[in-house]
Amino acid sequence: MALERLQKYLSRAGVASRRAAEEWIQAGRVTVNGRVVREMGLKIDPDRDVVKADGRRVRLEPLVTVMLHKPYGYISTTKDPQGRRVVTDLLGEKGPRLYPVGRLDYDATGLLLLTNDGELAQRLTHPRYQVPRTYRVTVEGEVSRETLRLLADGVAVENRVVPAAVQVRKLEAEKTVLEITVWEGRYHLIKHLLAQVGHPVLKLKRIAFAHLRLGRLPRGAHRLLSPQEIEALKAGVKRK
Repeated sequence: MALERLQKYLSRAGVASRRAAEEWIQAGRVTVNGRVVREMGLKIDPDRDVVKADGRRVRLEPLVTVMLHKPYGYISTTKDPQGRRVVTDLLGEKGPRLYPVGRLDYDATGLLLLTNDGELAQRLTHPRYQVPRTYRVTVEGEVSRETLRLLADGVAVENRVVPAAVQVRKLEAEKTVLEITVWEGRYHLIKHLLAQVGHPVLKLKRIAFAHLRLGRLPRGAHRLLSPQEIEALKAGVKRK
């Protein structure tokens, strides 16, 4: 096999995105043949060199991406210091270790991708690529047309204006069910947007990510993405 840059190899092995892998190298968390490596640009032979990250051997595994229907009460990470349940508990112990692509809040449900393709995960979550995320949201109060226009024009969240495409799906007693699409995945973004316009979120479910829709996947279940679905994801985040 041809020589390959160390950070690219770490990304392909699912250790971290390429940018994060560079940070691991700079922090001295990576060794090659027993030697700590800190310099960028080092090339390795994946067939001969022994690479370790945080003391664990790094090996290439088949790239796998799954769609999970996240239930309420799970943390979107691989472990939690507080001992709460994590989304990877729902995958079982077979197969390669997968990592969440972005996050869904503890009290949110819906579509969450998990993958060991670090490069794909980094691009899907980077604001540059404007990957759409669609949610079904129940909020307090009746949402007016003026508020819908305000959300479409953009609401300031943490000193940046965030536009959203919003449709009213259902009116209930003192509640409104909305379908809302945004093009970035900041922490608590939907909750912040709707709080800014006076409609606190009561329930939040992600129903689509990029071109993928949750469909009839049961809550707590997961499925492999098809090669066609993965290619469509990659096509949407190609470098420009």
